[in-house]
Amino acid sequence: MGAIGRAIRWTLNALPRTFLQRVAGVCVPLLGVLYVGRGRTCPVCGAKRRRFLPYGYGAVREDALCPRCLALERHRLLWLWLTRETSLFETRPVLLHIAPEVCLMRSLEATYADCADRYLTADLESPLAKLHFDVQHCPLADESVDVIICNHLLEHVTSDGVALRELYRTMRYGGWGVMLAPIDYSRAETFEDDTITDPQERARVFGQYDHRRIYGRDYADRLRKAGFDAEEIDYKMCFSEEERRQFSLGDDRLYIVRKRAIEPEQPTEADEADKEQPNEANKE
Repeated sequence: MGAIGRAIRWTLNALPRTFLQRVAGVCVPLLGVLYVGRGRTCPVCGAKRRRFLPYGYGAVREDALCPRCLALERHRLLWLWLTRETSLFETRPVLLHIAPEVCLMRSLEATYADCADRYLTADLESPLAKLHFDVQHCPLADESVDVIICNHLLEHVTSDGVALRELYRTMRYGGWGVMLAPIDYSRAETFEDDTITDPQERARVFGQYDHRRIYGRDYADRLRKAGFDAEEIDYKMCFSEEERRQFSLGDDRLYIVRKRAIEPEQPTEADEADKEQPNEANKE
């Protein structure tokens, strides 16, 4: 790990998140001057650099952070999926963006420029968000949004089950969403321990000082438990090796959730039996 990686890791762990959210858009692009070149392309903002910046709270990942828009590997992967596989940018459904990442938010705000009330950003503390609330106690009405983007938040909340049920409640039937989380695929089941409250111990056990759990391969099942249909997509495999290198897509997988539209009630066996019986009123 080089000096820039060590400096970024110290900054992430030592400075308040709200402060970083305010200044990152100015400070990080300055570091990008050191990476001028054309080896990498950010699909979110179009920036071309020799490499991306290192990034990480614990283990620092090389070639991770776009110095122009601050997109990480998961954001670039998600952006490619959104632009290539959905009609979001044409239909502009009511979108709730929880814990909005600045790289995505800038482009989505431009997309919704003439219908800004259809793009809702929400966070507990972030100065970038329009709405401020705990996702475990969402003030939005039932079935009030069409699409939800909620990335790398559920590992922070006290009860991810409560948060997911709230998100399910606010999504309209037939709606969909993207809910990403850091996942340890070597674990069959999610590990959580609420007795661990010390930030340093959380960093040691969970990988970050403000994480409460490590998700395992059961993550999609936890999404389904809240009522969603959930699909795990290894979307990076849709790209060539050269494209994966050019965009620096990392190893993340996408988790797409859907709230199944209400189906018409199916006739019961008793109903079918009644149809076969003659109508007494029509008997001669």
